[in-house]
Amino acid sequence: MMKKTAFYLLLAIAIWPLAGFSQSRADTLRRMQWFDDAKLGIFIHWGIYAVRGVSESWSFYNNYLPYDEYMSQCKGFKASRYNPEEWVRLIKESGARYAVITSKHHDGVALWDTRVGSLSITKSTPAKRDVLTPFCRAVREAGLRLGLYYSLLDWSHPDYPNWSRTVSRYLIKDEPARWERFVAFNKAQLTELSTKFNPDLYWFDGDWEQTAEDWHAAEIVEQLRAVNPDVVINSRIQGYGDYATPEQGVPTQRPKERWWELCMTMNDSWGWQPQDTNFKTAHMLLRTFCDCLSMGGNMLLDIGPRQDGTIPEEEVAILREFGRWTTKHAEAVYGTRAGIPAQFFQGYTALSPDATTLYLYLPYRPGDGQVEVKGLMNRVNRVWVVGNGTMLPYKVYNKNYWSEVPGNLYISVPDDVLDPQITVLAVLLNGPVRLYAGQGQVITAN
Repeated sequence: MMKKTAFYLLLAIAIWPLAGFSQSRADTLRRMQWFDDAKLGIFIHWGIYAVRGVSESWSFYNNYLPYDEYMSQCKGFKASRYNPEEWVRLIKESGARYAVITSKHHDGVALWDTRVGSLSITKSTPAKRDVLTPFCRAVREAGLRLGLYYSLLDWSHPDYPNWSRTVSRYLIKDEPARWERFVAFNKAQLTELSTKFNPDLYWFDGDWEQTAEDWHAAEIVEQLRAVNPDVVINSRIQGYGDYATPEQGVPTQRPKERWWELCMTMNDSWGWQPQDTNFKTAHMLLRTFCDCLSMGGNMLLDIGPRQDGTIPEEEVAILREFGRWTTKHAEAVYGTRAGIPAQFFQGYTALSPDATTLYLYLPYRPGDGQVEVKGLMNRVNRVWVVGNGTMLPYKVYNKNYWSEVPGNLYISVPDDVLDPQITVLAVLLNGPVRLYAGQGQVITAN
């Protein structure tokens, strides 16, 4: 008989090795469990930049318009039709398990009634009220996880060194006491957010302008975890966070970080910009979502409300279509883990936590009414359409009794079971998925 050249690849849940497993690692796994299972979150960019529909903060930093003109938008922010309960109902309907809102962007205007500093929606705009508190309350009442975006940098603060792309107020090395005053300001605002809202997640931004040492990043994380040991923190705090945050573009391969989240806009803008009508379709965004699922990541899908608090109709329609799809395919979304490598299936895949159910996402109509899975060593117990329940016929071809090389699994997918967006199939295996990763065999005996 020929010498065996194939080897088997066992795919299961990605966990840290048991060797040297520490209590701190166990604590991290426990802390990240809800985030790992949630899969879908909604990002909300809302602030004074919605008055004229300009780029949030960047429009003055990049010298697109003068700072004073940008800040004059404070006079037009009224939030007259703001209904946080309605926002949260829509977010929950979308199938999202958490929401992240911009408590303060780079322009320094806080959405809550901060007692630290003078810039806030309460003090600086006709709205004259704290718009963050009722949103946080509604999120909690809906049973969702609460995330707060917070900009570490603050281009409006007189003690922050950077002011625009071309202008700097001072250098930290020249005025360290002035910088420490700003660090104290950040810590004081974060104390307010922690004690008032106790979020499940902090979504930091702007860390690229200073070092971890200058930000006092380790101290900030320690401060936040002193209030809530289980708070999840994103990567943008100079290496002290829990998970990576690629932006807009989906990674072409699974990120090296155990946990990650793709933040993505529905059009090309984070905040409301009426001239930006380049909306992606629900199908495009759902494909992106399935791509994230296939690599074990989450998706943080952004909306940008108008200054009056209404959400653009295009974004509402997309959220509702996400809700239809996630409700139908819940078993193939929440709690899933990264799927099998792309070379084994032409499409996106995910696995159940115990790796015994393989989910196949079909963003296309199979050309000949069949889909193929290569290299599957397991016996298939049954195949069904998720959210439909229809059992599907399947057959293995090219499997020879004398060879360890597995055959090709073909599954028949009739048109009448196809979802309008993305069809999902569940393949129940006789154990944790095993894949053949060899190069085939030459027949030397038959």
